[in-house]
Amino acid sequence: MSTQRPPIDERFPAPSVMGVINVTPDSFSDGGVHLRVEPAVTSAWGMLDAGAAIVDVGGESTRPGSDGIGAEEELARIEPVLADLNGAPLSVDTSKAAVAKRAVELGAELVNDVTALRGDPELAGVVADGGCYLCLMHMQGEPRTMQDAPRYDDVVSDVKRFLEERLAFAVAAGVREELVCLDPGIGFGNTAEQDIEVVRRI
Repeated sequence: MSTQRPPIDERFPAPSVMGVINVTPDSFSDGGVHLRVEPAVTSAWGMLDAGAAIVDVGGESTRPGSDGIGAEEELARIEPVLADLNGAPLSVDTSKAAVAKRAVELGAELVNDVTALRGDPELAGVVADGGCYLCLMHMQGEPRTMQDAPRYDDVVSDVKRFLEERLAFAVAAGVREELVCLDPGIGFGNTAEQDIEVVRRI
């Protein structure tokens, strides 16, 4: 059963901080220190105590050049962490409907999808049915290939057009527009110069 949530800008007034827990062996940001449940849970509570509005838990690396994993392995990594964080404000970083569905059952209120609903055709329905928040991110290509000579006519116009299209797709699938946030995907399929241009014109 879905919950009637307030608009995302009311739930997360600016500026809000998101803590990130990568339950992976090959994370580029934490080097795999959260692969075991206990340190992941301890770090998550520490982030919340330090002022994070929500903690994002992900079980599949999206660093440049990373390989994908199946839903079963992804769930095996994050499910015990989400279960131990019962009652905490949680986001799940996934592009898979089965993973998102279980995460929402375990209390996740936000689905953070780096593929912007392109990775799994069923994910939009899971988000709509769950009435949860959704983050749609721009990425050129996929993690394995996104840094292979990224090209744009105009990076800001191209990112904007992509996010407008993905937002329209989400809304057409039943996701409430006021529950969606848009992520320009800094570092995902851009050169450093392109990232700087996106930030400059945010």
